[in-house]
This record gives sequence, C-alpha cells and structure tokens, in this order.
Amino acid sequence: MQDIFISPLTTSLISWSEAFPKAKLTTDIKLAKSKKDEAILFWLHMNEDRQQWLTNTIGLIQKHYKNAKIIVLANAPVQAEALYALSLGAVGYCHAYSAPEILKEIKTVISHGGLWLGNELLKRLIEVSAKLVGNQPKQVETLLAQLTKRQRDVAMEAAKGLSNKEIARILDISERTVKAHLAATFECLKVKDRLQLALMLNSNYRH
Repeated sequence: MQDIFISPLTTSLISWSEAFPKAKLTTDIKLAKSKKDEAILFWLHMNEDRQQWLTNTIGLIQKHYKNAKIIVLANAPVQAEALYALSLGAVGYCHAYSAPEILKEIKTVISHGGLWLGNELLKRLIEVSAKLVGNQPKQVETLLAQLTKRQRDVAMEAAKGLSNKEIARILDISERTVKAHLAATFECLKVKDRLQLALMLNSNYRH
C-alpha cells in the first residue's frame, strides 16, 4: 500500500521518513500522481484552514481514488475534529508528530480494516457505547474463554481504552508483549480494532 503525505510542509518530518522511507510528499492532492486503482494510504497533515481544507481534500481523494484510505494528522488533535474527519470518511486521526513505530502500527490497523483514534477519544466512545449497548455476561464469558489468561488480561484493559504503554505498566509486561497479545486476540475474536473489542466486551467494562 502506497503512502502519500499531503502537507503544507515542503519536507517530510523525520518520523514520517523513518516510518515510511518510500512515502511520497506533496502539498496538494492534485499533485499526488498515482494510479487510480492502486491501494493508497493518504496521510492528511492539517493546514491552517482545517475544516474546509479537510472537507475539500477528503472529497477529492474519494472522487479520484476509489481504493484510498485516509488518515488525518493534526498538530493539535481535537476530539470534535476527529469525529468530523471520521464522518467525512477518514479511517484514522492522530498527532502529526507521532513516533515512527506508532505510525507503522496505525498503518497495520488500517490495512486490516480497523479504525485508529486518539486514546482520549477512544475512551469517550467506549464510555458512550457501553451505556448504549450491553452484552450479557454469559456471551462475554464465552468469548473470553477462547483466550489465554494473559490475552484475557490484556483484552480487558484494552477494552477500557488504555494504551499499550498503560497496559504494559499495569500488567508488568513489555509493550511488545501487549501488542502480540492484542494481535492474537483480534484474530481469535475476529475484531479489527480496539473499539470493536471494547463493544464486544462492554458489559465487563461497565463493571
């Protein structure tokens, strides 16, 4: 999947280059030359116009690139803006200065059909969803029974909206181990991202 960064910057941030050495950088979607049928991941770095620019740019991408996925990069992330970006069709929203390993993880989640949201927004969505949707304890226990004890521990913390770093600290394991357990859990339970996992386990989260 080709990475294309659209940004008012004329030079890529170091973290972008380290994460995706072969990525393209352009200041305008009209200059983003690529095959229309190619799978492309557009990383939209906010400019000063913000909402209007976001609306126009996402609209152009959806019109000209049918296999494209869109992630919005913000210098100062705002929850309302994240929700607006998702309503327009973006599948991710994160800080523009995220570390290379985070950017790679975001791409992995998006490539598998998931959504990527900031940790704070994810927690808010989980809280709201948990109040609206309720799985019966028996159903949840049946799902959790498919996991190992450690996968179960990690899944329950992730369902609260905690980051990998927070989960690693609570369970006294490495972040790498947390990632491995989550990947195995997603595959086992057939979920694409943390939000789906949280919705599936929400009755446990509420208690």
